[in-house]
Amino acid sequence: MIDLRGIDLNLLVSLDVLLAEANVTRAAERLHLTQPAVSTQLARLRDMFGDPLLIPAQHGRGMTRSARAVELMEPLNAVLKQLETVVRRQPEFDPFTDSHRFTIAASDQAVAVLGLRLMEAWPEHAGPGVQLAFVAAEQSTPMERFERGEVDLLLGSERMVSPAMKARRLYNERFIVVQRKGHPRGAAPLDLDTYCALDHVLVSTSGGSFFGFVDEHLEALGRARRVALSVQHFTLVPDVLMRTNYVSTLPSRVVERHAGQLDAFELPFEAGGFTMFAAWHPRSDADPANMWLRDTLAKVAAR
Repeated sequence: MIDLRGIDLNLLVSLDVLLAEANVTRAAERLHLTQPAVSTQLARLRDMFGDPLLIPAQHGRGMTRSARAVELMEPLNAVLKQLETVVRRQPEFDPFTDSHRFTIAASDQAVAVLGLRLMEAWPEHAGPGVQLAFVAAEQSTPMERFERGEVDLLLGSERMVSPAMKARRLYNERFIVVQRKGHPRGAAPLDLDTYCALDHVLVSTSGGSFFGFVDEHLEALGRARRVALSVQHFTLVPDVLMRTNYVSTLPSRVVERHAGQLDAFELPFEAGGFTMFAAWHPRSDADPANMWLRDTLAKVAAR
């Protein structure tokens, strides 16, 4: 039995030409190899198949195909053509005719901002055979989840993207302060003292923390705020604010969805925002379905 793991495919290509030409010299010319190199390959092929394959002709310089060689010619040529088709075929993905399931790991704010826009525009971009699932993103989504095929794409800030991943910038985000309309403090712009004196709602995506991104900036200024409530989801905060006198510092795109119920103000100190990325495993870099999903998200984000 031939061990396929030990077969050099180049030898089979050479055999295909040798059997077609039945002449080592002409085969060498077609293969762009020297005659001694092709003769060496023929010797290896004879060992591989346990058959002479080509027998020197009694008259002239040509060779005669053995019975085994004649038997091999047609199936070998067909297999090599199929292999060439597989190698050369450019993979494609048609979202309106193909069936595919995508899993995107994302924070709730990424789903609320970008995921909802994607869902609204979904009929423009994909047919019923393409399904989409959003799962909760971890602070550091393990590469193993991508390698096992559990996750196709991650939507997250630069803090969530591993250096081992490929990534594409979708948009830049900034933070603003929000409160309910009719808040007792009024609608005047915030100064630092007022900001620190208010009761704040903090979003801790890891859960349970009362110290976050904004608090790091305040600490550098020698200041602190009072965090009265910590929740794990951005999308819960607007409902909390509309029912309390709390304030919160949120990504501006999250607030846009509630512009009619909340008042927004600039932060009274400099605080950097973040960049939202789509990230994927390097093995999916050239996958046509994954490429389509990344391009579609970029189009939706650009709106």
